[in-house]
Amino acid sequence: MSNATSARAMLLHREDDVAIATEALDAGASLSVADHRLSAAGPVPEGHKLAVRSRETGDPVLRYGQIIGFATRPIEVGEHVHTHNLEFRTVERDHAFAEGARRVPLLPEAERATFQGIVRPDGRVATRNFIGVLTTVNCSATAATHIADAFRRPGALDGFPNVDGVVALTHQTGCGMAPDGEGLKLLRRTLAGYARHPNFYGFILVGLGCETNQIKELAEAWEVEPATVVSSMTIQDQGGTAATVREGVARIEAMLPEADQVERQTVPASELILAAECGGSDAYSGITANPGLGAAVDLVVAHGGTAVWGETPEIYGAEHLLTRRATDPGVGKALVDRIDWWQDYTRMHGGTLDNNPSPGNKEGGLTTILEKSLGAVAKSGTTDLMAVYEFAEQITERGMVFMDTPGYDPVSVTGMVAGGANVVAFTTGRGSAFGCKPTPSIKLATNTPMYERMTEDMDLNCGVVLDDPDVDIPALGQRIFELILATASGRATKSEELGLGDNEFVPWQLGAVM
Repeated sequence: MSNATSARAMLLHREDDVAIATEALDAGASLSVADHRLSAAGPVPEGHKLAVRSRETGDPVLRYGQIIGFATRPIEVGEHVHTHNLEFRTVERDHAFAEGARRVPLLPEAERATFQGIVRPDGRVATRNFIGVLTTVNCSATAATHIADAFRRPGALDGFPNVDGVVALTHQTGCGMAPDGEGLKLLRRTLAGYARHPNFYGFILVGLGCETNQIKELAEAWEVEPATVVSSMTIQDQGGTAATVREGVARIEAMLPEADQVERQTVPASELILAAECGGSDAYSGITANPGLGAAVDLVVAHGGTAVWGETPEIYGAEHLLTRRATDPGVGKALVDRIDWWQDYTRMHGGTLDNNPSPGNKEGGLTTILEKSLGAVAKSGTTDLMAVYEFAEQITERGMVFMDTPGYDPVSVTGMVAGGANVVAFTTGRGSAFGCKPTPSIKLATNTPMYERMTEDMDLNCGVVLDDPDVDIPALGQRIFELILATASGRATKSEELGLGDNEFVPWQLGAVM
């Protein structure tokens, strides 16, 4: 990628037809971008595209050296390029399955990083120490929330400094669904993943009693580790909501002394499972934060750890960059199979994958799903694609892996945390408010103005890549990697300080509501 730039615009690749305005441009503004000398034909908002080459109607338009759309009318040099003159069209891709896999060697063990983790009796490594209140059905959500609320009062956990909190994971489903359908299987797989998560010392499972998602059937299938303390009850058997809340509070009070008997110890970075997410993306996402996170992903992998990312609808049109990095053709084809499934799924519901980007993405300079996907793929770094997982499936492979998730951030991260992710790194250009208990979420700002506007929400400003000539993408990746290690060691993220994460447990709902 070229960083050829004036103070006012950036060309990302020598073959690109558009440059990115790094400040708002007035009509007539003169620019020197790489070998291109031009002036803005009209106003161009910051982060938006302007043409450095003329395009005729129907011509492809390139950014990142890849097609991001097609001109809907003639475009002259210096023109603003956006939704008024650029459109999505399907593009045939050469998947070149596994042709680019390169098996990057790991660092010698003596050179690998460490962090201060919590080691459970069965050897699993946690980055936080929570007690959970899980729910089988929406009908038990209020009772679960009241139980957790009892431990959110000031001073409620003062005697237990090693317990990070009590969190209620409620959701909107669990009944009105087919007892043998894909929707129930998916919900149970998600709940099972959270129940097994090492960041929970233990949990209470609260049901109503008559729901489709029965406690007994759920508990028989989820294979929770013996070291995890598990308790369950239903509102109907307990004698009502108030009685359930009293009993739930008492059971957690009984767990607290033992849950507090943990201490952090040095563990290898190979115990990291990093979830890489982007949300509220803008034109800078694919220039600063996502490539920076990709460089950090490469470091996690080099140190023996795992990085997972998803949002299948938001790699559409860029999947060919991943399939060629698959370790074998079967892994690459598994990714294409998931994209094919999404095309059928969206078609069945009257939509298409090119309905993305969102209005906020477009205001931030992104025009088509192709452009958004090409920027999103940068989160994956440069290492091999080791495996493709279904939503909430347990992650067992080391290295860079992919999980099939929707593009909606809370659902996507819920799936990856259910799969075992113990740290989340979340890039955002527009500014997202997000947390995901029991896993800490690091917020990475793509640009300095948003970082300064939302400093209390953002953990790191990746806009320094544009502002400071001494900071390049590898240096930014190192900063992110060090922040990941510090967070895994117990450093509170901005989202945790704000108390975010209780409401972002959102299982993926599939199937009819009956």
